[in-house]
Formats: sequence, structure tokens, C-alpha cells
Amino acid sequence: MASKPPSPEQIESADTITPATDTADSDTPKPTPTAEKAAQFLASTTVDRTFTPEEEKAVLRRIDLRVLPLLLGAYFFQQLDKSSLSYVSIFGLVEDAKLVGQQYSWLGSILYLAQLVMQPLAALVLVKLPTGKVIAAAIFLWGSSLTIMAACTDFPSLLGLRFCLGAFESMIAPSCIAVTQMWWRRGEQTWRAALWNAMNGVTAIVGSLFTYGLGHIHSDTLFSYQIIFILCGLLTVAYSFVVLIFMPDSPMEAKFLGEREKVIAVERLRANQMGVISREWRWDHVLETMVDVKTWVWFLLIVAISIPSGGISTFGSLIITSFGYTNFTAILFNLPFGAIQFVIILLGGWLATKFRTKGLVIAGIAMIAAVGTIIMLTVSREQKGVLLFGYYLVSCLAGITPLVYAWEAQNTAGDTKRKCTSAVVLVGMCTGNVIGPQLYSLEQAPEYRPGLISNLVMFILVAIIAVIADLYLYWLNKRHAKRREALGKNARVVDESMMGKNKLQETKAGEVEDGAKGEERVVDKGFQDTTDLKNEDFIYVY
Repeated sequence: MASKPPSPEQIESADTITPATDTADSDTPKPTPTAEKAAQFLASTTVDRTFTPEEEKAVLRRIDLRVLPLLLGAYFFQQLDKSSLSYVSIFGLVEDAKLVGQQYSWLGSILYLAQLVMQPLAALVLVKLPTGKVIAAAIFLWGSSLTIMAACTDFPSLLGLRFCLGAFESMIAPSCIAVTQMWWRRGEQTWRAALWNAMNGVTAIVGSLFTYGLGHIHSDTLFSYQIIFILCGLLTVAYSFVVLIFMPDSPMEAKFLGEREKVIAVERLRANQMGVISREWRWDHVLETMVDVKTWVWFLLIVAISIPSGGISTFGSLIITSFGYTNFTAILFNLPFGAIQFVIILLGGWLATKFRTKGLVIAGIAMIAAVGTIIMLTVSREQKGVLLFGYYLVSCLAGITPLVYAWEAQNTAGDTKRKCTSAVVLVGMCTGNVIGPQLYSLEQAPEYRPGLISNLVMFILVAIIAVIADLYLYWLNKRHAKRREALGKNARVVDESMMGKNKLQETKAGEVEDGAKGEERVVDKGFQDTTDLKNEDFIYVY
């Protein structure tokens, strides 16, 4: 059974902390068979649940070294494989596959259409099945799809395999979000989400180099795009076995952690007020997801940014060649594009963490991308360098999507609701990416004016919605504070999930010494699979 919390005297004299939720054994309800898995795990262990900041740092370091690299690799291969269409577009795909009209645009859109259709199933699978195994299986299946795509030489076959690729890739983004929620405190999640999303930039660099090298291969039996599909697909299949072997399903089932380390890994998540994993599908969570205003704020925000993202990712290489550059030069100019994406994603995550406001950071990035779009719309085609500069400013849009992912993940509690909210957000992402390429067409070359104008409108809309989201979360926190007062609790609570362990220890010690009771940490619902709207002690983060 769980150990009792230390008394105030113990806190003053000992260099350990126990979470505020620990109660006497007699007061702790025994979890039912369908209770949150973290609660069941803690109830079944006799390991001491107190731990020092140094112990927590050591466990966090082990998690970062094991789980985070696997996420980075999974997201890297997902982005590499789905972007392969853009890389091969300037190496004869259109001519070799005899694509006409909007057929190339549909090859870009169909992948996201497949992801859109599959999101409800992805949410159910992630609730019911072991997360690590799900990720490994998805990687294997989409890698196999890309490899088989090398055999496709006409539009119908390419369309079919791109649909399969998107269907299997539909699992990776919600899986990455779920894993981030499952392993890290809320104050740590933004940076980790930024890291795995930064693989978008790494992919642009590595994919461009791959394409540059493979594009020089001349074969009598294979087109250049087929060679690229085969290499990327086989590398992905190989990586799936790495994930299968090394990716744990949850902190409670992690073989790379000892029993005490598992307890620390789980107990440190209590303050998130989000639970860890239940593997129970709850329809009341589904209903709350649908009526929660936040859900649709995230949805509109991700649709608005995914429309320009989908268009640029599909037509990016073609836009660069429209400036007057050759195919191989266009590939090389995608290298800075990827580097800028990498930097802006990490910078955005750092700024949002430091200043505790994702809304304003998102609005700022959107305005940078809007300036780049205006440059591309107004500067003449003779000024290639200025146009390229504008294109690089537009690439900053990559910093917005990971912030939206982290934002919704940090502000949603309850296992089924978390998965369903992520599914709705990813449906929005897919919807935008389906629409985006359709706003461009090969006939718009070289200016691509209709597509760029639509992008500009979306960037402005993103900035507006992000500021509204910030204000709405502020209002929700005020509403929860009134509910706490009505229940006889203190209106103010300390959000331990956004505090480091050393800071938390200082805060607790200071309260014991001063007898301060103005702020209260009530985290007894941390592992009860309670949704954020029903938990008055949940603190929304900006």
C-alpha cells in the first residue's frame, strides 16, 4: 500500500517530498478493475513513494534517453516518407507517371484524407492497445506501403498506395502526443513536443540530401522517384523493429526502469491532473470532447495553419523552381528551409515555456509567415534572392503546429478525452492538409498567386484564433477558481505540474515554515481518470 505523507515536521527536517495527494491508507479508496492503471500500480506496490529531486532528475534523464529518441525517429520517418512526394516531384514524377490537371495535387491531398478518415479508429486503438506496439506496427505498415509504391507508375496505383501510406501514418501524431502526456509533466511537455516536431526540419534537410544524391542515379529499369521510394521505405521498415524492441508501453510497464524508478516515473505525473492510461473507453469522455469549446478552438486553429502547410509542403520544390532555379539547385535550397523549420520549432517551444503564453508566440510566428507570403506575392520574378527570402520566412509556419499539439495536450484530462481531443485536432490537421494542395495547381505556375493569397488569409486567421484561445483559457481558470470557492476550497492552487522539483520543494518548505494557507495544492484526482472540465482543481495553461 502507499506510504503516508510526511508531517510538516518531517518536511522541515528531511530532504524529500511526497505528493500532496498522499492520504492515509485507510482513506485511500481501493481502485476498481477499471480504475486508472497508474492508481492500480501504486496501490499494488510497497515501494516508498517519497523521492528526492536528485532521484527524479535521474529518472527523467533515463526517460529522455530512452523514450524521446524513439519518438524523434518515428516522427522523422513519418515526415520523410510522406514528404517523399514533394522531393520526387521535380525528378520526372509528373512526366513518368503521366499526371495531368489536379492529379498531382490529389496525390498530396489523399494522404491527409486517409489520415482524416482513420483518426477515430486511431483514438480507439490508442486507448485499448499497448502504445509501444501500436507505434511499431504503424511504422512497419507505412514503410511497407512506401516501398511497394515504387512499383506504381500511373495515377490510380500511386493514389491507392498514398492512401495506404496516410492510413497507417494516421497513428503516429496521436501516438506521439499520447506518449508525451504519458511520460512527462506538463511543464516538460512543450519542449519535448517541440523536439519531436522539429524532425520536420531535419527531414527537409536529410530528405533533400537523399534526393540530391539519388536523383543523380541513372537506371534503365527504375525511374528516379522509384529509387527514392525504395530507400526511404526500407529504412522505415528497419526502424520499426527498433521501436518494437525498445519502446515501452507505459511507465508502469517499462522494463528499462527498476521498480522504484517506475514509482517515481508515475508519482511525478500526479500533479498533471490528467491521469496516465486507463485502457477503458468512456463514452462520457467522448461526449464531453464534442461539447467542449476548447476542442473546436484547437480544431479551427489547426485547420487554419494546416491549409498553408499542406500547400507549401506539396508545392514547395515547384515554387522554388518557379523562381528560375534548376531542379538540383531547388533541392539544395530546401536545406536552409529545413534548418529554419528546425530552429523556429525549438525557438517557439522555448519562448512558450519561458513566457507561459503559446497564444502570443503562435500569433507572432504567423505574422512572420504572413510577411514572407506578401513578399512572394509582390516581388517580381527577376528578384530571385528576395523571393527565396520570402519563401524562407513562410517556412516559419512549421513552428505553430507543435505548439498547438502541446497546447491541447496540456489542457485536456481524462484518458479517453485526451485521445478523442487529439483525434479531433488531427482531423483538423488532415482537413487543412487536404484543402491546402487543392488551392494550388500546376496551371498556376510560375506565380501560384491563388494559393499564396489563401495562405496569407490563413496566417492572419491563425493569429486571431490564438489570441482568443489565450483569453478563453484565462476565463476557464477563473471559473474553476469560483467552483473551488463554492466547494469550500481555496480559490488559488499551486500548479505543481509546471514547477521543477527543486522549486516545488522550496514552496512546500516555505509554506510549512510560514503557515501559509493562501494557496492549496489539491491533486487527489490526479489518477482518477477525471476530465479537466469536471475537475475543479485542474489548472489550464497558456
